[in-house]
Amino acid sequence: MSAQLTDRQQNVYNMIRSLIVKRGYGPTVREIGEHFGIKSPNGVMCHLRALERKGLIIRSPNKSRAIELIQTADRNPNSLSLGGVVEGSPTHLPFAQNDRLDFSEMLFGENRFVLQISGDSMVDAKIADGDYVIVQRQDHALPGQMVVAETTEGDATLAYWHPEADRVRLQPANAAIPPLYVKEAKVIGVAVSLVRTGI
Repeated sequence: MSAQLTDRQQNVYNMIRSLIVKRGYGPTVREIGEHFGIKSPNGVMCHLRALERKGLIIRSPNKSRAIELIQTADRNPNSLSLGGVVEGSPTHLPFAQNDRLDFSEMLFGENRFVLQISGDSMVDAKIADGDYVIVQRQDHALPGQMVVAETTEGDATLAYWHPEADRVRLQPANAAIPPLYVKEAKVIGVAVSLVRTGI
């Protein structure tokens, strides 16, 4: 694709694709102009028309944000159709075919790994036996963050991180299980996302 596009067209396309993946809809002409310092809306439209001619996007002239990807080969096959935004009260789900979210771009970051959870120590945090937790590998955490911590004995656990005066409290999310108090522990990573295996 990059051989068919100028550098600016490629950058505009990348911005459009990124926003559609992350928030479910594309940018406005104004957003594109502000992002790239293009003062004239016609300058932005020139790039959009080029992307349209090359079969990468389609635009609806009657909608401000109606820029859609049509280069399906560029779309991750593991992306999911975005059904809309739902509130607590009843709402209509449009299931627009071209609005998709690619969770691989949200989950697969640098220095991330996945752990499968065994047991019920985190059930009050809605993490059940068999679920998967995505962890950002790092050696520090803020008090109260959910972490994977390792004790000096080499045991690892998923718990809330609470450093205290002369010890560390590793707090489970289950009222029936007491906290684990250790003299020392190191943070292996911070939990950033959950993939549930049950309903």
